[in-house]
Amino acid sequence: MVGRIPVMDVHPVVDLGRLPAKATVGEPFPVSATIFREGHDKLGADVVLTSPTGVRQDPVPLVKQTDPVDRHLAWVTPDAPGLWTFEVRAWSDPVATWQHATGIKVPAGIDVELMFAEGALLLERVRAEVTDPADAVVVEGALAAATDTARPAEARLAQLQADDVVRVLTAHPLRDLLSVAGPFRAYADRERALVGSWYEFFPRSEGAHVDEKTGTVVSGTFRTAAERLDAVAAMGFDVIYLPPIHPIGEVNRKGPNNTLTPGPDDPGSPWAIGSKDGGHDAIHPDLGDFDDFDAFVARAGELGLEVALDLALQAAPDHPWVTSNPQWFTTRADGTIAYAENPPKKYQDIYPVNFDNDPTGICREVLRIVKLWMRHGVRIFRVDNPHTKPLQFWEWLLGEVRRTDPDVVFLSEAFTKPPMMHGLGAVGFQQSYTYFTWRTARWEIEDYLREVSSESDHVMRPNFFVNTPDILHEYLQYGGPGAFKVRAALAALSVPSWGMYAGYELFEHVAVKPGSEEYLDSEKYQVRIRDWEAAEAEGRSLAPYVTRLNEIRRSHLALQRLRNITIHGADDENVLVFSKTATLPDGTDDTVLVVLNLDPHAARETTVHLDMPALGLDWSDTFAAHDEITGQTWTWGEHDYVRLDPHHEPAHVLHVRRTA
Repeated sequence: MVGRIPVMDVHPVVDLGRLPAKATVGEPFPVSATIFREGHDKLGADVVLTSPTGVRQDPVPLVKQTDPVDRHLAWVTPDAPGLWTFEVRAWSDPVATWQHATGIKVPAGIDVELMFAEGALLLERVRAEVTDPADAVVVEGALAAATDTARPAEARLAQLQADDVVRVLTAHPLRDLLSVAGPFRAYADRERALVGSWYEFFPRSEGAHVDEKTGTVVSGTFRTAAERLDAVAAMGFDVIYLPPIHPIGEVNRKGPNNTLTPGPDDPGSPWAIGSKDGGHDAIHPDLGDFDDFDAFVARAGELGLEVALDLALQAAPDHPWVTSNPQWFTTRADGTIAYAENPPKKYQDIYPVNFDNDPTGICREVLRIVKLWMRHGVRIFRVDNPHTKPLQFWEWLLGEVRRTDPDVVFLSEAFTKPPMMHGLGAVGFQQSYTYFTWRTARWEIEDYLREVSSESDHVMRPNFFVNTPDILHEYLQYGGPGAFKVRAALAALSVPSWGMYAGYELFEHVAVKPGSEEYLDSEKYQVRIRDWEAAEAEGRSLAPYVTRLNEIRRSHLALQRLRNITIHGADDENVLVFSKTATLPDGTDDTVLVVLNLDPHAARETTVHLDMPALGLDWSDTFAAHDEITGQTWTWGEHDYVRLDPHHEPAHVLHVRRTA
């Protein structure tokens, strides 16, 4: 039922309030509502957060916006993990109504003493609620002015309109006809759910080598892969993500470049999980055993890295499940089990799980597997193709894990229709892959940054991966080294979480064929041996640039927040300009302004046009623009000339420093 003061269209609310909105410890999130009333009397509104332990926070005023009409907004910040609730309250504000009328009538000589008398009654009500002695003195002074008929009306009004009186009255509102909407729910995850730099590598490739006697490739192991972790940590990454580490099927095994004719030494795709050596609860023998894995996780932890493990709920034809639980798969009319297809792609080496066959048994088994890897130190799972499984299953599984281990983070790898991507986020996935890879023109990048930061942020947290083993965009295939710098800068600086698949820093860019986004000699089907040290020594590595980007991210709180982006303008459609601002613990603002040339082939010269209030400045102000990449500093204002060359430096990453 609508309250006496209507509060409607509250945001964020997910699935009519059945599911909690996304929140993160320490990150402000917006609460808004349409609030109005009949007639001309004034109203007030605020939002009250309640912590997971039931402690009500101080109310935060909702501020009326100019557009849209009667929309009110406040920003609130959860300071602990768990399920928070919030209420939106609205009321008739007799003090504001009186202030407005008095400011008009008294100067006009209309109902002068009546207005002061009504004000005195309101001030007496406020006085009864004020507990601070200093505020009480202010109210007493205002009450004296309202009742002192010997003083000129103008002087009495001036005292009642004084800043200290307005401050106290605003801090102690009289809430008549109080109406409450809610409570509504928001779940605050730990910071890693929002902020992180991800690096993906295949353990079998790290430390792999060619046997001098046989000429065959010897797989890397967890022990050799652990040696690569120092370099990953030195680049400033927070998460090391591993594709599936389980035994790989031998039936219908794929050869190089996805061929159906593997040689005897071809390792197959890690996503074709399961063989005579075990399934999802086993480790590929070439990589080592659980002691080796535990040592890998421990070494990562020593370097400040969290290990993310791939959770791919599918099976090779020789997975133990196929024998023990054949009902978990789809049997075709000819009696064969259906393999995975995404026409024109065919995955003859993978059987999808049919979640409509024995859902209870499947749920029990998947939870067992997840708990197993959690016991071995995995607190992050990257989930392969979650959009091919029922949302109902994910809501159950993620809910079960959150119930006992709320720090575990799940990343959804779903490149599909928006309703499914948003639905996966809504039912519990803490992060999501996005369409970022396919947004390359300025207009579509701007639109997408607005979408992920302020339209879908209540259900889906984005992670911008610049490449994956499956995705080599044509922008990288044909853009040269400049394209790699542009996309890394854009991903790392526009959202709090971004990711990179190994080989990106070596500018690997050759596709298997024209028009394809598959890598030539894809690491999905074979071991890749890379000489990291030689590439860096010869200056053929993007690692120093990536390192600097991650250093900048860590030094600026503004870059660790999602909902704080502002798009600015530039005359050249190839130049993107955006800023991000966050309030530091000392109350000052941290503001970073990014100017990026999206053309990987040519230098661009243009004038940028800044929204100065969005930078916390007046339109006529100037500021010191300190470039965090080059170390240079310029004096900038509303309109500024830039020249950016992708072959040298495609981006200005400017720390906005106010000048006197």
